[in-house]
Amino acid sequence: MTGDAKPPRLDSTLSKGLSILEALTAAPGSMGVSELSRALGLTKSNTFRLLQTLSILGYVRRDPDKTYRATLKTWQIGRTVVENMNLRSVAAPMMRYLSQETKETVYLAVRDGLSVVYIDKIESAKPIRSWNPIGGTAPLFCVGTGKALLAEDYAQLRETVAPTLKAFTDRTITDIADLDKDMAETRLRGYAVDTGEYRTNIYSLGAAVTLPGGEPAGALGISVPDVHLDDGDVARFGALVQHAARSVTETLSRF
Repeated sequence: MTGDAKPPRLDSTLSKGLSILEALTAAPGSMGVSELSRALGLTKSNTFRLLQTLSILGYVRRDPDKTYRATLKTWQIGRTVVENMNLRSVAAPMMRYLSQETKETVYLAVRDGLSVVYIDKIESAKPIRSWNPIGGTAPLFCVGTGKALLAEDYAQLRETVAPTLKAFTDRTITDIADLDKDMAETRLRGYAVDTGEYRTNIYSLGAAVTLPGGEPAGALGISVPDVHLDDGDVARFGALVQHAARSVTETLSRF
């Protein structure tokens, strides 16, 4: 009888390894063996062995101070899952919502290294509008969608992005201390703002879409010529794109 069926047996080694990986991906920084073992109720020797295995497999890296952090391999797996779900289809209703509310160009983007790639868009019908093709790219640190994605993984990407900072306009952030401040403000606000940092006179706003585990899957963005902006529009558009990204995130959580 089905009511007498035994539940599937849990592999304890696998579950412990996954619990370590989940703890590291959730941590704001790296964690030591003792800290992990206390947090998860494991012995230090068991924790160390599991960390070694995860390191060999590429899911974890050891820092010079002998602490450990998750690598972007977990993000890559999550990204593949999202691609298989067809992120464009999931995000389409909220892209239409943003287009209707703002009448401006709307983008869906994903991260590829230190760039964003635009995988979908709805064009503005206004005669003056921004333009980036589907498949086009832009640097993470100076466009709305890119800055939203960068803020999600800034602790891991900061040292890599720092040497790439260069000016595209007179508003581009080229100093790492200024980028640190901008990323902190982005996280606090819930959306990113590009004040003409990549293209002169073109503002863009972006908010990250995340997977159930919190990993960024992509970002929604609005691109607006500054001649269209009235007082309060940046905050209003930012709130709209944040709401849209949260809605797509909630949809992904139900998969």
